[in-house]
Amino acid sequence: MRHIISILIENEAGALSRVSGLFSARAFNIESLTVAPTEDASLSRMTIVSSGSDAVIEQISKQLNKLIDVVKVVDLSEAAHIERELMLVKVRATGKDREEMKRIADIFRGRIIDVTDSTYIIELTGSGSKLDACLGAIDGSLILETVRTGISGIGRGDRILKV
Repeated sequence: MRHIISILIENEAGALSRVSGLFSARAFNIESLTVAPTEDASLSRMTIVSSGSDAVIEQISKQLNKLIDVVKVVDLSEAAHIERELMLVKVRATGKDREEMKRIADIFRGRIIDVTDSTYIIELTGSGSKLDACLGAIDGSLILETVRTGISGIGRGDRILKV
């Protein structure tokens, strides 16, 4: 089962390395990892997507909590949450393809953020399946480059990851 683990961690050099090292030492794969400072500059929020049984993820969470830099660990997958991913895709856009790329961007509620004589860069946010569907709708020969951020997630309602 896929789990989204959100970690509040001290914003210090080496903290990311210690967390990712915990996963690699136990041969667990990290499918996606995002990290950035929070509203408190001394803390960062790390979001890790990994697959495993509930027991395996529970064990990972317990071991994460033992790390000195870790302040709090929450498995967002356990309750209602919102998850989003950002994708930038550079596409060839010449002739009739220019209109088609605009149409696809509109259908998937994306924005064209850069235009040249021969290319567009489309920005798109949403679930991973939405981004995959958008890529599937574009002729593969027109895709020049794709960049994805990985998942960011937040609990719904009163569920807060804060000290």
